[in-house]
Amino acid sequence: MIGEFVYGMMQTEGDVLPLLLRVALSIVIFPHGAQKFLGWFGGDGYRATMDYFKKAMGIPAFFAILPMIVEFFGSLALILGLVTRLVALGIAVDMLVAVWTVHRHNGFFMIWEGEKEGEGFEFHILVVAIAVALVIGGGGALSVDLALYGSPF
Repeated sequence: MIGEFVYGMMQTEGDVLPLLLRVALSIVIFPHGAQKFLGWFGGDGYRATMDYFKKAMGIPAFFAILPMIVEFFGSLALILGLVTRLVALGIAVDMLVAVWTVHRHNGFFMIWEGEKEGEGFEFHILVVAIAVALVIGGGGALSVDLALYGSPF
């Protein structure tokens, strides 16, 4: 039963489109995870991010660390095409939670000119759409998923 679940989660065909989607999604999500986890790209790093999530936002530690894991390690797994569907689902949930808890209050549009505080959620809709496409289609070409559990057809 567990084997069937793993096969279903990792089974994919050698299509190029999922490869392009997962690489693009990884390139976009990795810096956000690296900001939170390592302090790269102008981020605050693990300790400050955890403090902010726990103290300022009131998020329990278990749930505060999930975005860091999904964004940092998940984006690395996506590059490899490893457990693509599971990682993509995690990223979609991460973005939906970010919209609900933070960005919906700022409206739809990203703020490019600094006219007001905060960012809208238009970016998140695109990320969720890409992630859902990967949940449906799997890792595609050049993925560990394909190498291990490729389509028998």
